[in-house]
Parts: sequence; C-alpha cells; structure tokens
Amino acid sequence: MTDCDRMTGATDHVRIEAITPGEFRDGGRGLTIRCGMASSPFGSVFVALTERGLCSLQFVDAEPLEDLIGGIALSWPVADLIEDDAAADSFVRRIFERTAADRAPIPVQVRGTNFQIAVWRALLAIPEGRLASYGDVAEAVGRPRAVRAVGSAVGANPCAFLIPCHRVIRSNGEIGGYRWGLTRKQAIHAWEAAASDGILP
Repeated sequence: MTDCDRMTGATDHVRIEAITPGEFRDGGRGLTIRCGMASSPFGSVFVALTERGLCSLQFVDAEPLEDLIGGIALSWPVADLIEDDAAADSFVRRIFERTAADRAPIPVQVRGTNFQIAVWRALLAIPEGRLASYGDVAEAVGRPRAVRAVGSAVGANPCAFLIPCHRVIRSNGEIGGYRWGLTRKQAIHAWEAAASDGILP
C-alpha cells in the first residue's frame, strides 16, 4: 500500500544542495573529495564527501575501490580525490547509529537536472517505514504523466539510503527494481518498519 497522502514535508535530517552551473562547468576545480569504504547494516558502502556534504553513497558488493573512485573522477574530473576510510566510517556511523546525539541535518551535494533534484527532494518526503509508488512521486513533483521519467530519476539517485529511493515501489504493490539489489531493498524496508514501530532504538 502506498502513502501518497503522507508525502507532506521533507524529512529534516537530510538537506539536498545542488551544485551550481559554475561548479558543474569547472568539474570540481578547487574541490577536495574524500573517498572511502565503510560497513553498514546492509553491507559495505562507498562514500565520497566534499567540504559541503556527501556527493555519493553506494552499497558495494564486489566493486574494487579504484573503480568506484574512478566513477567519482568522471563526474568531478579536476577535483582532488583523497582516499580516507576513516572519514567514510565516521559518516556512515552518523547515518546508521540511531542512538547518536547529533541530529543536525546531513548535507548532500549532488549533480543532477532540475527534474532529478525535484524527484530526489520528493523522496525525502516519504516517511520512514512508509512506501510510495512512482505515480505518487510524479504527482508530488507536479508531473503526474511523467512516471517513466520519475523512474529514471529514482534509478539515478547518487546517495543510497539517505535519499530514500528504496521507499518507491510499483503501483500494483510489487517491490520493483533497486540499483543495489532487491534483497537489500527488502532488508531496508524491514529495518525501517522496525524503527518506525519503535522496535529499534
């Protein structure tokens, strides 16, 4: 069952900040990006952080770190990339350790079209433990006929879990696809449902 009626007001623990056109043209000139691997409740994750916030979080199965960093280099060709597992681990702990006292919003710095960013912001309005359909998200961004385009934008999400593309399912109730695997998507659903019911701290 979807919750279009519950998509009211973005969650306050993530703040999406789009890069400027100038930053896009410069390809990350003067930018330092710290990249590293860390563990999460759903397996290994690759993290890329700038001074302004997270620019990539990906669940990882067998991908070499060098390939993952290479993907960041394609998006930010002139940025200074530094391998830093400690920074990645600290950031991931902040996301998943629910007893942490730090409730400050987590900044997410992303590259995307205006439409993609609108979709990603709409995903933040789906409450934890709830699900929405692609059609619900299309309605939320004011493009009710653009369900296919919404699906593409959801699939292009650069920040797993924090921008909760895992909360989107098909209108018939089927779980649908997930860039990082359906088993992982189902595990996140169960984890978030337990948290929203107060089973997790």
